[in-house]
Amino acid sequence: MTASAASGGIMKTVNIGLLGLGNIGTGTYKVLEMNRSQIEKAAGSQVAIAQILEKDVSKQRDINVAPALFTQNPDDIFNNPEIDIVIELLGGIEPATTFMLDAMKRKKHVVTANKAAVAANFDKLMNCAKENNVIFRFEASVAGGIPILNAITSVLQGNEFYEVMGIVNGTTNYILTQMTDNGLEYDDVLKVAQEKGFAEADPTDDVEGIDVANKLTILMSLMFGKYVKPGDIPTEGISKITKKQIEDAKAQGCKIKLLANAKNLDGKFEYSVKPTLLKENHPLCGVSNEFNAVFVSGNAVGDLMFYGKGAGPLPTGSAVLGDVIEIAKAINGA
Repeated sequence: MTASAASGGIMKTVNIGLLGLGNIGTGTYKVLEMNRSQIEKAAGSQVAIAQILEKDVSKQRDINVAPALFTQNPDDIFNNPEIDIVIELLGGIEPATTFMLDAMKRKKHVVTANKAAVAANFDKLMNCAKENNVIFRFEASVAGGIPILNAITSVLQGNEFYEVMGIVNGTTNYILTQMTDNGLEYDDVLKVAQEKGFAEADPTDDVEGIDVANKLTILMSLMFGKYVKPGDIPTEGISKITKKQIEDAKAQGCKIKLLANAKNLDGKFEYSVKPTLLKENHPLCGVSNEFNAVFVSGNAVGDLMFYGKGAGPLPTGSAVLGDVIEIAKAINGA
């Protein structure tokens, strides 16, 4: 950490190395610029993006980044003694996992939004942080801007949790909502979702439930202390859902939602990702289009639901910077 002048006196600067300037990286950069005064007041520090690992430096982005900040060599960030926090926003399991481990071994705190890497290597990443006495935070990896992970690991940690149910993929929820509300066919809605940017050109991870399984692995690890590989979670997506099934559900006063679900009742642990019939009076039934929600049950607090934008550059960037603020406070001894 370096010191620099700020209005009202000398304020420490927390320097960030950013891995990846794609959609989420750009959103994170924007949130920092948009809310800088609030973020720095909360952090008790100036916050600066000191270096950015990015191959495509010529890509048009609606942010102004000094060319000198870019590097194509990750070691420029990991070996920079001025950098306190590494934000990993590359996506995918590798090289993201190796980069996060390398950063922590060099005593850098790490923040990520990468659910695939966290889910695949949860114990390895958590243990590396502990061994190197650094902080590893990943709020943005589940449900974007919704602060579910922070809630279950802080203010709710006095509970014994017995169930979590979540709509944690905006693509599939958008498709099912459009099929339910407008009577559309799956293939037609998927095409519109792709045109709107809600679905990828290759939507497999979303529509087959793989993305949801990654997020359920993370939720179970934190809530129940049980690590289950995403590939070991019984998983069924929505690609086979038909218009007739949607209509049959309506006739029963239900809606079909793709749910991540885990229960720990009387020592019996069950978990799955699958399209599920929910009665229309269930709180999760009202979660429409690209919105997400997570419904948790604890033995002291009862039932709670967390609702909001579960994806997108700005909501996800908000969660990333929330983690940065908490680390900055810890660096400052606050």
